[in-house]
Amino acid sequence: MHIALFIENLVNRRGYLSEKELMELNALCQILPGPTSTQTITAIGFRVGGIPLAYLTLLVWVIPAVSIMIMLALGFTLVGSQSLFIDMTQFIQPMAVGFIAYAGFKISVAVIDSKSGILIMILSAFLSYSYASPYLFPILIISGGLITALKYKKQPVVEKTEPLKIRWDGFILWAGILIIGGALATFTDFQPLKLFANFYRNGSLIFGGGQVLIPLLYTEFVEFKDFLSSSEFLSGYGFAQAVPGPVFSFSAFIGSLSMREYGILGSIVGGISAAAGIFLPGTFLIFFVYRFWEGLKRYRIVRASLEGITAASSGMVMAAALLLFTPLPLNWYNPTIVIGTFALLQFTKWPPPFIILGGLLLGLVF
Repeated sequence: MHIALFIENLVNRRGYLSEKELMELNALCQILPGPTSTQTITAIGFRVGGIPLAYLTLLVWVIPAVSIMIMLALGFTLVGSQSLFIDMTQFIQPMAVGFIAYAGFKISVAVIDSKSGILIMILSAFLSYSYASPYLFPILIISGGLITALKYKKQPVVEKTEPLKIRWDGFILWAGILIIGGALATFTDFQPLKLFANFYRNGSLIFGGGQVLIPLLYTEFVEFKDFLSSSEFLSGYGFAQAVPGPVFSFSAFIGSLSMREYGILGSIVGGISAAAGIFLPGTFLIFFVYRFWEGLKRYRIVRASLEGITAASSGMVMAAALLLFTPLPLNWYNPTIVIGTFALLQFTKWPPPFIILGGLLLGLVF
């Protein structure tokens, strides 16, 4: 969806780069952990105007969605004791499962076309569902990439005209914050710092976009830490589908609810801390890799590993749909709404925000 928007506005209207260059840039961001659409548009800002314009592009891209998600979290906090707000979002929860199932289906159809990819996807889905641990997900992704990297000889050979030159400042910045932030969060009870470190770690490990982030966040913040309920999580994810901007803005919703006990100001700080933690790693890494991407993509082993990475990510998304469907009440309309949402996404051109708004209206009526 975002790629179509980028092609229309940044390629056709503005002429900042060609469509081929945009797709190559998007492929680069698919290799890296973090929000793919955010990294892509940030990299375009970097290409056009250097680091200052890249950071400005990042802020303009994420602030609207992050602000809306924090306000929605404040709504849950302020009226959570009343039934109206939860009742209004009761159909959003199964709709969110439908969105996740559709995302897993689209990823698998688009990128998996080999027996090894299908096997990796199935194993990833099974292990993710059976052992719902946030520490398992990066292992699955790395393992998938290593398995298909062994098939690098099937990739076409690309002539290398000059040695690969790497500038390490972006990598050092990313790794330094990851290590120092994690260490400080371990030895302090300052909740905003803990949230920042948690989301910075998550943003450093997630490949494949916002849908792949969902199982990790659910496991960590709902099942392990119990910062929010399953219904709150699903409602927030459903809202994230309706809000313009990156799906990773959902992290602001979780961060805000994680600090609701500290009042309105604490919830706002929690949302900002989580959003900063989730978006910064991918930004630092795209600055690092973009400078030597032209040389890196000539290596067959890099191109071959993408198949396993995306297959493992697809399996994790499918497991997420099952994990998030399990806590829903057993009745006739929850599975019906999941299937209906999937069908609307697959067989119609209805924009996701309209589908979500329809779910809200149903909640108000019933």
